[in-house]
Amino acid sequence: MNHAKGDLLTIDVGAREAETTEIDDVLATFVGGRGAATKLAHDRIPFDADPFGPENRVYFSSGPLQHSQMSFTGRMNMTGLSPLTDGLCSTNAGGYLSRNFVDTGHSVVEVTGASDELLAVHVRDGDGDAPTVEFEEVPELAGAEVPDVTEAMRERHGLESEHLATVGPAGENRVRFACVMTSDSRAFGRGGLGAVLGAKNVKCLTFEGDSRASVDLPEGIQSEIHREAATTDDIMKRQGTTNGTQFINDEFGLPTRYFSEMSFEGVEGINGDAVEEKKYKKAACSMCAFACKLPTRDEERGVETEGPEFETVMAFGSNTGVDDVVDVMISNDRCDDLGMDTISAGDTVAAYLASEDEFGNAELVHETLEKIARREGIGDTLAEGVARCHDELGVENWSVKGLEFAAHDGRAIHGQGLSYAVANRGADHMYSAFLSLEYNGEVDPEGLEGKPELLIERENRQVVRDSGIFCAFSSSYVDDDAKAELLDVDFADLLAMGDRVVELERHFNNRRGFDRGDDRLPYDLPGFESALDEYYELRGWNSDGTVPAGHVAGGSGGVADD
Repeated sequence: MNHAKGDLLTIDVGAREAETTEIDDVLATFVGGRGAATKLAHDRIPFDADPFGPENRVYFSSGPLQHSQMSFTGRMNMTGLSPLTDGLCSTNAGGYLSRNFVDTGHSVVEVTGASDELLAVHVRDGDGDAPTVEFEEVPELAGAEVPDVTEAMRERHGLESEHLATVGPAGENRVRFACVMTSDSRAFGRGGLGAVLGAKNVKCLTFEGDSRASVDLPEGIQSEIHREAATTDDIMKRQGTTNGTQFINDEFGLPTRYFSEMSFEGVEGINGDAVEEKKYKKAACSMCAFACKLPTRDEERGVETEGPEFETVMAFGSNTGVDDVVDVMISNDRCDDLGMDTISAGDTVAAYLASEDEFGNAELVHETLEKIARREGIGDTLAEGVARCHDELGVENWSVKGLEFAAHDGRAIHGQGLSYAVANRGADHMYSAFLSLEYNGEVDPEGLEGKPELLIERENRQVVRDSGIFCAFSSSYVDDDAKAELLDVDFADLLAMGDRVVELERHFNNRRGFDRGDDRLPYDLPGFESALDEYYELRGWNSDGTVPAGHVAGGSGGVADD
């Protein structure tokens, strides 16, 4: 099997030490990316760790495809114990970081401990077996926004944004949905891992080198995929994920005014056409000819950003009652600069607007974002996320396992609703991407009959995607046969690997107290309980949503379950 190449680099920012460990066995079993990082996190993070404590660890990891020149491969994974969900969480980001990361010669970089001083940590390829890691104290960057950190690293070290993984003020202030930014506008978004780095007093990590390992990937299939990505006429190239906004609003459900409605009368002001009108050039991720990114600007109001994508259009558009795409662009830009996940931030602001009866007040939205990032006034409450602040606000808890909802409404597409409930990282649409089956009519959107088995296959499939690492938008261009050929393994074996990773996540969360009671939604779906039973049975889990004793060996201390 073709898998990621390179060692594990462990960086203890408290002791300011670094060491390497060979992990060929982990990579050969789990491919790379999310798979490898989940296995390492499961075995090396104590089950009782405090997400903000020095014992928590975060993992940056690449896959074998980041050693290629193929489209749809400009992505990286990040995994850790989430301060938002209190469970294991993986997220990934596009941009240009991945190639600079693999150039260091490492396949996974693990950050542990906690520093007494604010640090920039520089990872470079070393001489022989000795890793080269520099710990630079940067107290003057305390509170700096993401572009300011980029400018400082450029001036001091000649490093551009694509070399950086950066925490904004939100991460430093332990906002529970703070993200890690790279290329200034690409986010390791969900789950608050930026707050974990902030708790470790790490402002940024940089990656550069010339020691990329060689992975023997077949050339023919790479060229074919790259050519199709370059030549196809796809609306995604013009409107990104916002191309479906109008359709979803009209035919299914677009969360509106903090989930109180399922369609937005102002959708034309924030739909794909509105975003395309503000797009001023093409943009892509590393090595990708598909070029689906959305550089946008509005000269009249002086905003230039990348996006918004569909999830941000929901979170800061329909869900806050805002119908001007430029206002959404401003929210998107501020989240990037401050280092916050746009979905969780937007949903949390929407909850606040609901409590104040202020839907549609874009100025208040923007003011509130600044307060959240710096934990000022009401921002200190909102920085905890919806699950922890909804009682104080007097609104419903629209989250699962502490993670705020994505845009694809499970009240309209029931399989996606079930997916939100059982997903180990909570209400995240990318955990299974079941929504695509229901939107395209392959599966009846209503009802749950027969869906648990499909959902399991979809969850396992997304692990393959996140371990390869393939872009989610590659699905129409890189089919199962292509994935098997690229990774030189039967696709059934890849799905089996995905199954093991989902179970490792579930087991870790079980050891932290998660069970069936956490697989819940804030709304009712017909046949939900029986579908949950079927899902657990097909997974081979207990009826209470826990992994049976003996299923998973390893974990803190390498001891199997009692």
